[in-house]
Amino acid sequence: MMQDNAAIVRRFVDEVITQGDFDAAVQFVWEDVVEQVPLPGQGPGLEGLKDILRAMRAAFPDLIFSIQEQVAEGDKVASRFEWTGTHQGTFLGVTPTGRSVRVWGVVIDRLEKGRIKDTRIIMDTLGLMMQLGVFPSPGV
Repeated sequence: MMQDNAAIVRRFVDEVITQGDFDAAVQFVWEDVVEQVPLPGQGPGLEGLKDILRAMRAAFPDLIFSIQEQVAEGDKVASRFEWTGTHQGTFLGVTPTGRSVRVWGVVIDRLEKGRIKDTRIIMDTLGLMMQLGVFPSPGV
């Protein structure tokens, strides 16, 4: 079952996030999914999740979200991810820069009956903002 949960998360990432098939999200995520750490402006439930994913896709049309490693235990799956994209639309208030970004993070999903019931994402938003030039990169 744990392997099944990890596979479900991988399919969600591939089909919904990377391929942009937001209508398919309901196959993988409950309508009342709880985002424990929502991105700024993210609304509740599946619709809120789809809205933030649409915003990411609009800002980074070439978005590729890839899972680097996963650990599954019980009803939870932890996935270390990386996403890349070119900043071509406003995202989190930052107007398009044309810059390419590479952002890492970890998401912990809890599944019920084969769908994600709650999720917690920890993403390197500061690193993203530095890559977009919002904050200066520290000198080495």
